Amino acid sequence: FADVGGLDEVKKDISRKIIQPFRNPSLFSKFKRKAGGGVLLYGPPGCGKTMIARATAGEVGANFLSIEIAEVLDMYIGQSEKRLANAFENARAEKPAVLFFDEIEALAARRRFGSADHGASLVSTFLNEMDGVNASNDGILVLAATNVPWAIDTAFRRPGRFDRVIFIPPPDKEARLAILGMAMKDRPQETVNLAPIAEATSGFSGADLVGLIEEACDFAIEESLDSGEIAPIKQKHLTEAARTRKPTTLEWLSQARNYAKYSNEGGLYDDVTAFLDKHSK
Repeated sequence: FADVGGLDEVKKDISRKIIQPFRNPSLFSKFKRKAGGGVLLYGPPGCGKTMIARATAGEVGANFLSIEIAEVLDMYIGQSEKRLANAFENARAEKPAVLFFDEIEALAARRRFGSADHGASLVSTFLNEMDGVNASNDGILVLAATNVPWAIDTAFRRPGRFDRVIFIPPPDKEARLAILGMAMKDRPQETVNLAPIAEATSGFSGADLVGLIEEACDFAIEESLDSGEIAPIKQKHLTEAARTRKPTTLEWLSQARNYAKYSNEGGLYDDVTAFLDKHSK
């Protein structure tokens, strides 16, 4: 987690729900709890869900197996199910292992009962693999990330599946400062103060912040072309880029607010509500 700036509450949540069971298996076994199972990470696009998943695997000392959706989906009936089963089999062979699925909604979308939905077969296979119907999943943690948790089949929320859910919000001020610093690294620059930029970019995703730095670079490049020599990134470039850009998370947060208000059965979106209440102006 040393490479993940800020997000202390998220780190605490991950430690409690994921890391400690792996580090203290004997303690958890006394309470008939075990390491592994499934955890769903959700939040706006570009907020570091994949990076956090990798960091989590590093914290527990597990092999990290990242599954690309394109590696699973196949146009021929039955092939997607076979590839998905193989992914779980590979994880069992390398345990302790973290099996990570990004954009999980592509494999776990809500089923349309009563229709000829080939996706339903894939969902059923996924559920069987998570339940360990044909093989034990001890020592296997299934991490999944999504921007649209409301699109995932509700069967995945049952105990032993993705019953642990963690909201990954836009980066807080400390995290924004760290992201800006990393994005500025090895670029021509004057001595700049990133703190006011971090302060001015509440709600920005990590990807938004990188885009801000790249826009500041464009200002410096334009000056370089005009002058015929390298013009470094200046404070004014950063300030102007921060002034003109808007966070891309706003649309997602607006949509999430509606789900939190009208479709929050089981408290899935309680963390979203808390975040919005804290940051509402």
